[in-house]
Amino acid sequence: MRAFNAAALQLNPAPGPLTTESIQVNAERAVAMIRECVAVTRAELLVLPESVTTGFTPGVSVEELWDLVTEVPGPILTPYQEVAAELGVHLCVGTYRRGEQRGVVYNSAALVGPDGSVLGTYDKTHPFFSESAERGGWVTAGNDVCVVETELGTIGMIICFDGDYPELSRIQAVKGAEVILRPSALLRSADLWELTSRARAYDNHVFVVGANATGIDPSGVIYFGNSHIVTPTANIIARAASHEGWVAARLDPEQALGSLTQGSNIGQGFDHLRDRNLELIRTHRAELEGEARTAFPHSRNAVPSC
Repeated sequence: MRAFNAAALQLNPAPGPLTTESIQVNAERAVAMIRECVAVTRAELLVLPESVTTGFTPGVSVEELWDLVTEVPGPILTPYQEVAAELGVHLCVGTYRRGEQRGVVYNSAALVGPDGSVLGTYDKTHPFFSESAERGGWVTAGNDVCVVETELGTIGMIICFDGDYPELSRIQAVKGAEVILRPSALLRSADLWELTSRARAYDNHVFVVGANATGIDPSGVIYFGNSHIVTPTANIIARAASHEGWVAARLDPEQALGSLTQGSNIGQGFDHLRDRNLELIRTHRAELEGEARTAFPHSRNAVPSC
């Protein structure tokens, strides 16, 4: 990995019902913000929120959503590929994408390279209960990780609720990820949003760039933004407010583990990856792979959120 500037962007979805026209408006507004952000920050890697192309809660049936979105690569991603190539930047775009059969929709993140090509696509492996097709929602879960070698460094991708699951980010780190991108539309609380990004960064000594949705989606759900950039020692070095805009920071591998705590003269001696007790993991593999659930009862008043 080399040092570079990264940015997390947050913008309001187009108001009203989800249509082909609103998807176009979302793309136009995102492209304009990307151009402005790059001009000001000189970011070489930009992360957009989860489902930035449509808004998170689509407010239409899964079949209608399938009709409105496209494959990836495909027309829904084309404006983002074009601006990435125009500016010569890496761009992470959250979008729903069509599966092979009508009604199969994936919640995806595409990493677009500076030539406009799609370097990798990740399908959310842990859909939130309200979006999960298994629970009556619109998203079919993916079952694979995505770690991409780029000229900036090795990049992994997770999406929103995925950040609650340590195993996913750990797999990516073991596969060499130095930066994990987290496009999100998280509603639960700013504390949980920050906690989970900081934990995944610290667990694995990786940078985390989290871009969270803001504004109101097609179903009227309101998002709080607070996009952030986290260092491998769990320090937030950039944090947005709730309105549209971006935050940017320099990701420098030479400074990533430079001290035990931020600004300290005490060096960092441990390594969460190197120092894993692999024998413990091997011994308890069956438990790790087995089904489980919390011992505590769930609320009867659960509300849809991510």
